[in-house]
Amino acid sequence: MRIQTLWAMPMFRPTKESGLNHLISLSSIFLKPSIRNFLFFIVFFVSCYQTSAQTISKHSSPALSVATTDEGMSAERLLRIDAMLKEAISDKEIPGAVALIARNGKIVFHNAYGMADNKSRKTMEKDAIFRIASQTKAITSTAVMILWEEGKFRMDDPISKYLPEFGKAQILDTFNESDSTYSTKPAENQITIRHLITHTSGIGYGMIDGDDRFRKIYQKAKVVDAFTSKDISIGDNIKKLAQLPLHHEPGEKFTYSEGLDVLGYFVEVVSGMPFDEFLRTRIFDPLGMNDTWFYLPKKKHDRLVSVQSKNDGKWKRFEDSRFEIDYPIRGAKRFFSGGAGLSSTAKDYATFLQMYLNEGELNGERILSRTTIQSIMGNQTGDKFGDGLEYYGLAFGVVTSNGQDAGGQGSTGTFDWGGYFNTQYFADPVENIIGILMKQTQGPVDDNTGWRFRQMVFSAIDD
Repeated sequence: MRIQTLWAMPMFRPTKESGLNHLISLSSIFLKPSIRNFLFFIVFFVSCYQTSAQTISKHSSPALSVATTDEGMSAERLLRIDAMLKEAISDKEIPGAVALIARNGKIVFHNAYGMADNKSRKTMEKDAIFRIASQTKAITSTAVMILWEEGKFRMDDPISKYLPEFGKAQILDTFNESDSTYSTKPAENQITIRHLITHTSGIGYGMIDGDDRFRKIYQKAKVVDAFTSKDISIGDNIKKLAQLPLHHEPGEKFTYSEGLDVLGYFVEVVSGMPFDEFLRTRIFDPLGMNDTWFYLPKKKHDRLVSVQSKNDGKWKRFEDSRFEIDYPIRGAKRFFSGGAGLSSTAKDYATFLQMYLNEGELNGERILSRTTIQSIMGNQTGDKFGDGLEYYGLAFGVVTSNGQDAGGQGSTGTFDWGGYFNTQYFADPVENIIGILMKQTQGPVDDNTGWRFRQMVFSAIDD
């Protein structure tokens, strides 16, 4: 009778919100202190577990996994993509490729095609590792924004505040073709961190610069443009670069540059950690990107795809005295290029992009805030980039409404970029879809797989 009476009283009637508290109250009346304490511990543990589980289910997005449903993608149209890539191999447009499509955090298409090395006839595998070159830039930008979130700097701080070698910005004035000597004039403004991350600093790009004068100036100064197997640090290289002239006044134009290489060194200085270590501990390990490295561990060497070029209609290993193609597996392994040095897999890079689609979080690991992602995707370059179809943010090219309407590029807000050795990616936050096409070619190739793949991925949406 006593229990029934107590249960009938409102103060003892359990509710959804306070049931555990009422159980504890009842235990204080009917149970011995030792048993009551044990029960309290069990109830507290269960309560914490339930709260934690609810928090994870509400706020955590799981790691990429293979889809068990179609995720709103047409199986028939995905087969068209498969056929297109097989045809590109047979027609010798490309020697090999790995393609990956993910939607809603699920991999709906992940296939390998052709050869990873044509000389040895090694078949391409889905876990093949590719030199991603300029796809490194978005990862470096992410590292910069991690430090920005920690209040280490402001975007419009002059870079000379942290790297004093950049304190006297100079613009190229005259150039002597006979010996590559030149004169300069002082810049009115100093280079800021925002200029570097948006390619508006005026810094050049050496070997791949569109202006032959800068190619010669960088070569004479022995600046490393992207990657090397030599025993040199990024700090040594950037200090050389800081002494060279600019294309134009900082902030005036979009000029693709080594600005992200500068920022890789900047990350070292501000964080107090080697750049490769910072990326490993703050991005790669938390996201499970175990196949993304500047220099591959020995056990991964055999997964690196060869760079191929077409000679007399046949695919052969690419050779060029300007390049050290084997840098991911040979040499001093000390140079960590923030603009072009990483190698990775299609799945690893898709994991990185999914973190962005999830507004900065993946599998319980928050890399960036949702509000920071919003800034990264904002128009940071006005009309300086993309002919109205795209603008440049703080890490990616971003499709505008005009780009969406032009067709084949994805929804407004789709972000993208690619790499020097013929790799491409895009991610559409409206459709929650990722497309990655990894190849390894150089030199003149008649390759139409990039635009076809992207166009056909969006055409395969069927929900």
